[in-house]
Amino acid sequence: MIRKTLAAVTAVISCTVMATAAQAHAKLTSTTPLAGAIVTESPKELRLLFDEGLIAKFSGVELKTEKGEKIETGTALADPADKKQLIVPLPAALPDGLYRVKWHAVSEDTHKLDGTYAFTVKH
Repeated sequence: MIRKTLAAVTAVISCTVMATAAQAHAKLTSTTPLAGAIVTESPKELRLLFDEGLIAKFSGVELKTEKGEKIETGTALADPADKKQLIVPLPAALPDGLYRVKWHAVSEDTHKLDGTYAFTVKH
């Protein structure tokens, strides 16, 4: 009986520890422009907001048109007032079209993450 109780307690503790560890990774919480948005003005920058601080020098984006043409961006920087925000300047106005953002980031706890989203510019 004691062995079964001990095994059950150990299983509960293990599940709790694993669930806590799984929740510890940073996540992208929002973007500007919003993922899937249609914007009427070309953005001057991309902003990606995460739920944890980032290491900006290991984070960045690749911006492409729907035809796969690469769009030059400025260097990705963490917002000085909020290390959870990655700011990517856009040196030139974007013409009408669909744009795909492929991002990668390293959180302050050194976990790597990446993903994609898209938005449309329609003047």
